[in-house]
Amino acid sequence: MTVFLCGFMGCGKSTIGKLAAKKLGCGFCDTDDIIVRTLEMTIPEIFEKKGEPFFRQTEAEIVKSLCGKTTVAACGGGAMLNPDTAKAAKDSGSAVIFLDVPFETCYQRIKDDTNRPIVVKSTKEELEALYNSRRDIYLKHCTARIDCTGSPVENTDRIVEVLRK
Repeated sequence: MTVFLCGFMGCGKSTIGKLAAKKLGCGFCDTDDIIVRTLEMTIPEIFEKKGEPFFRQTEAEIVKSLCGKTTVAACGGGAMLNPDTAKAAKDSGSAVIFLDVPFETCYQRIKDDTNRPIVVKSTKEELEALYNSRRDIYLKHCTARIDCTGSPVENTDRIVEVLRK
């Protein structure tokens, strides 16, 4: 089964995803890393040279290509915002797990990250508005919501528990 982790930038998808994959005995991938390797450009370069819509289309294709694989996939913050991508993931029998973390925690993790074009060009208030608009979409498109206010190990245990039910 494919396990897609979704949530806002800085919610811990990559950190928790690696731990969950190890605990579940399967592979791990990060969709942003796959995009960077495939296009041989950094995310800021992709946004600058090709635009965000191109990035989102590439992201959607990668998510769809992972359906049916035995892996935990950390998705970019915008991956499951696309209803077609979220539907493809759900319809494939994949788990789409929303890692729910308070905005302030995410912000502290991402505020100085120059590899995130949306962060670089946005104020804290704009990022919080984006977080608030995305949260309802994550909830709508996920198969499970995990409160990730604990440690990475605790959050991983919560995911494994949900998957084993």
